[in-house]
Amino acid sequence: MLARVANNLFWMGRYIERSEHIARYLNVNYFSSLDAPNVKSQDRQFVLRSMLFMLGDPEKDDAKILKEEDVLFSIGLDTNNPFSIISTVKLARENANSARDLISTELYEAINKFYHFVLNYPKGVFVKNGLHDFTSNIAEMTAILRGKIRGTLLHDSVYAIIMMGINIERATQITRMINSKYNDALLSQGSHGDKFSKSFEWTTLLKCAESYDMMRRFYKKTPTSISTLEFLILNPNCPRSVMNSLNQVNEHVRILNPEKRYNKESTGFLIGRVRAEYEFKYIEEIEKDIKAFIENILDSLVQISDKVDEEFFNY
Repeated sequence: MLARVANNLFWMGRYIERSEHIARYLNVNYFSSLDAPNVKSQDRQFVLRSMLFMLGDPEKDDAKILKEEDVLFSIGLDTNNPFSIISTVKLARENANSARDLISTELYEAINKFYHFVLNYPKGVFVKNGLHDFTSNIAEMTAILRGKIRGTLLHDSVYAIIMMGINIERATQITRMINSKYNDALLSQGSHGDKFSKSFEWTTLLKCAESYDMMRRFYKKTPTSISTLEFLILNPNCPRSVMNSLNQVNEHVRILNPEKRYNKESTGFLIGRVRAEYEFKYIEEIEKDIKAFIENILDSLVQISDKVDEEFFNY
């Protein structure tokens, strides 16, 4: 396999996963605000700013009144915004085109269907009353794509590269969601007695990560800052957790480099070191300085992605 083609597969996986997380964050954040228990979390400006913050494009002017239609269009269907859903879907399809001979017809057709759904979605409908329909379809179609990847590809190096991209992106997006909701919990505390540790924003975060029901089943109590962060960061059995994603990346890099003993410059060594660091952390340690943790894990994920590029895709 050419290094260039391997790179295309890796980023195809990343862009598919990214589009789903952005869509789910839009959906849950918007609609959960309609029945939020405090005034701050119900405030539309607060919700729109949270969306932009998660995307990495926060509105710095606190006095500015954001227009809902403009914000939704920018995040959803603005082709001039490189971080929008439509831009990520286009890039996913471009990368799939470049590796067409290595993926199944079923997967390629599903990617094309996904692309044309987003490309042809009426912009006027989306910003007026199509948010739920659009984002729900994005989440369903990306789930179908992951099913096609698992169910129609040989579980060899091609599969490993795609899944490595998916899991690195999943860990990145979950961390970005944690960062955004941590910020929201700080801003909303004090509104109708809402305390940081029991903020409604932790429930919203779990729903954004499709982990609310399993978290309630695991802890058997209402979400708090500690239980939510522990579940989404350290629980290896939660499929959306950072730890689970790192474990998956570790498994897939072993397919690409099956050496039992890695040298210290290898991707496998770096992933192992990062996994070990978080495997033996306890959540109270992370909660003492959540901002530092978020910066560290995002930096580690960037290093892993760069190391993957350097070792496997350098051409």
